[in-house]
Amino acid sequence: MLSTSTPEHDSWRTATMSGGGNCVQVKTKDDMIIVGNSRLADGPFLSYTRGEWVAFLDGAKKGEFDDL
Repeated sequence: MLSTSTPEHDSWRTATMSGGGNCVQVKTKDDMIIVGNSRLADGPFLSYTRGEWVAFLDGAKKGEFDDL
């Protein structure tokens, strides 16, 4: 789901390997995981259910996206 409104709950979290302000950031809002770009503070944002996020992380950990 694509949203242009600013998520207002928990603080953004950024991977420690990210640097220079060009980062993918994540946070929670209600029962959703919100994904944003640190260079675009006002959005747009992507939102995922916890189940979708868990499935994505599982695939990433297994190397399913390493060719990208």
